[in-house]
Amino acid sequence: MELIYLALLLHKLGKSVTEENIKKVLSAVGVQADEAKVKVLVASLKDVDIDKELESASLMTVAPQATIEEKKEEKKEEKVSEAAEGLASLFA
Repeated sequence: MELIYLALLLHKLGKSVTEENIKKVLSAVGVQADEAKVKVLVASLKDVDIDKELESASLMTVAPQATIEEKKEEKKEEKVSEAAEGLASLFA
């Protein structure tokens, strides 16, 4: 997971997500790079548009929250209409 964060940090800083850059950062913080994991990460991100993926991920987190808010509003409206129906039956 740390390597993914590192890749995102490099991307945010406008640096290429390469084996060399990842190893430089890890070395700077005193961590020994796991060659296999670094190679797999770089290969996995080779054809990935990170900006597009981040945008897609943020939309996925916003959409469910909006749905939850909509459901809360629907429940409020149902309770109000049920209460109004109950009152109306007293006068019928």
